[in-house]
Amino acid sequence: MNRTAIAALVVASVAFSGCAATDPDRRAKSGAAIGAVTGAILGHQIDNDKGRIIGAAIGAITGAAAGNYMDEQQRELDRQLAEEQAAKQIALERIDAETLKLRLDSAVTFAFDSDRLRASFYSALNKVASVVGEYDKTAIHVVGHTDSTGTYHYNQSLSERRARSVGSYLSAQGINTQRIVLKGRGESQPLADNRSEFGREQNRRVEIYLKTIVEGREQDAFRQASVRVSRHR
Repeated sequence: MNRTAIAALVVASVAFSGCAATDPDRRAKSGAAIGAVTGAILGHQIDNDKGRIIGAAIGAITGAAAGNYMDEQQRELDRQLAEEQAAKQIALERIDAETLKLRLDSAVTFAFDSDRLRASFYSALNKVASVVGEYDKTAIHVVGHTDSTGTYHYNQSLSERRARSVGSYLSAQGINTQRIVLKGRGESQPLADNRSEFGREQNRRVEIYLKTIVEGREQDAFRQASVRVSRHR
């Protein structure tokens, strides 16, 4: 384990011990801390210098062209995934000028409590791979999430394994593994209330963040993808 990962484990250990046993949000707080460490290890989070090296090896786009590059990539994804979006299997959202988010419906991506991709979803992922293969100045963050059913540690592991399954599938379609960052966030970032079945369904998901690799600040594309977090638990 490298120094960055060791340091992250120490930080998480301190954060976890700092959550009082009587704190009603202790599970969520400790989950977020451990999830951050898992992201650092699983996703090989990188420092600024290494980010520039990877970006230079893959290739980067000038800042002036970045917005148009992502506009074109979004249009192509919209075109390729029109059927999946209509069926609500995939939701496409523009986060900012340089970032797109694809939310994959877990019900059609995986069987319940499984990290094995459904064969029926291969076609959709093939389309994603086709587009991001063409737009090769893009970092790909694959992030797994679960509901709060079961223990935190089990959910964390399941989210990691699901992210890895999607990342591995994209890699098998020819996507450079240096472009792919994997993260598991377990139950720590719900979109909806876990007390209802509908809410739990919304929380079981995999998200793919596409971030433009911009010349001179390549490391930004490999930093942890920002996520809008619900207040629900």
